[in-house]
Amino acid sequence: MANRNEALERLLDRRSVKAYRPDAVPQELLDEILAAGMNAPTGMNRQSPIILAVTDRKVRDEMSRRNAAVMGMSGADPFYGAPAVLVVLARKDVATHVYDGSLVLGQMLLAAHSLGLGACWIHRAKEVFESSWGRELLRSLGVEGEYEGIGNCIVGYPAGPLPAASPRKKDYVYYLR
Repeated sequence: MANRNEALERLLDRRSVKAYRPDAVPQELLDEILAAGMNAPTGMNRQSPIILAVTDRKVRDEMSRRNAAVMGMSGADPFYGAPAVLVVLARKDVATHVYDGSLVLGQMLLAAHSLGLGACWIHRAKEVFESSWGRELLRSLGVEGEYEGIGNCIVGYPAGPLPAASPRKKDYVYYLR
């Protein structure tokens, strides 16, 4: 398609990155990614999600260990070496909380890509933050109320080229004209 704008190009060429360099992500780039997430649409603008921006290596590694345990893969790093993990949780008492958190994650994935970083959505935040460890971590941050872990957005500099796009399935769109 000719004459696509830059934003549309970034939407179409984003890929999930599963190998990262150990280099820290500069705070100003993390702040831009977080701003994109904070400006995602939410049901009735209730803004049910919160984001935990984890760059502390000890906490990041403990979250990775617990995430791997949920998968039954002790010793693996489900965060693929990414130095930053942006955990999205959302208030359970808001009917649209899963959708709200999903939009926050999507916008952060796109923002990271537009800034030249790699990112990937990693599941199992729900299980990690339903554990006593996860609930205690939230309490230690002063987070009150019942939150559900929606997902983890891992962020960092890709260790190699972006993967090629998989072909889109033929029956993705059905028109009603």
